[in-house]
Amino acid sequence: MVKLQVAIDLLKIEDAIALATKVAPYVDIIELGTPLIKSEGLSGIRKMKDAFPDKLVLADFKTADAGELEAGMAFGAGADYVTILGTTGDSTIAGAVKAAKAHGKGVVVDTIGVKDRVKRAKEAIALGAEFVELHAGLDEQAEEGYSIQVLIDEAARAGVKVSIAGGVNSSSITAVKQSGAIVAVAGAAIYGAEDPAQAAKELKELLNA
Repeated sequence: MVKLQVAIDLLKIEDAIALATKVAPYVDIIELGTPLIKSEGLSGIRKMKDAFPDKLVLADFKTADAGELEAGMAFGAGADYVTILGTTGDSTIAGAVKAAKAHGKGVVVDTIGVKDRVKRAKEAIALGAEFVELHAGLDEQAEEGYSIQVLIDEAARAGVKVSIAGGVNSSSITAVKQSGAIVAVAGAAIYGAEDPAQAAKELKELLNA
């Protein structure tokens, strides 16, 4: 079963929790986006996990150094997953994995900015990552000619546990599911919708179809 992850890029934890409350029945993973983490810090993670103890909480740290230390901070605050940048060195990923094992949690390697996402995904899994996020960031998505199909094709080629983030919506989510991805990450398709709960429900139904 493919999990649905909501990426929350709001700046106030109160707003993030309010949104998460609406969509919680339909999502498996609640992601505190990097802007939210930078705005609210570790207390934001604690508040989200306290509000939704039955959900997996992902802290999108995008750590580039001090992997063991930063991952340990995220896990100590209640995160189930923390993201490490795929562009960083293997030792940073390995350090984060060490912290994850100590806490019984998981590392997600984010391939934003990585040139060869398929190659790096395989390397990251070999280093102990729980899964790898094939990720086209907001800036990349805004570039002319961008298509989520690139990530979908990469997921099928990678042959390892990946999530897809970068334009997941109701028209692309079935192809995301068919790519072999284990997690579909939806951001604006949920938090930018007029009715976020209905949007999340529709995406979950498409994943379960």
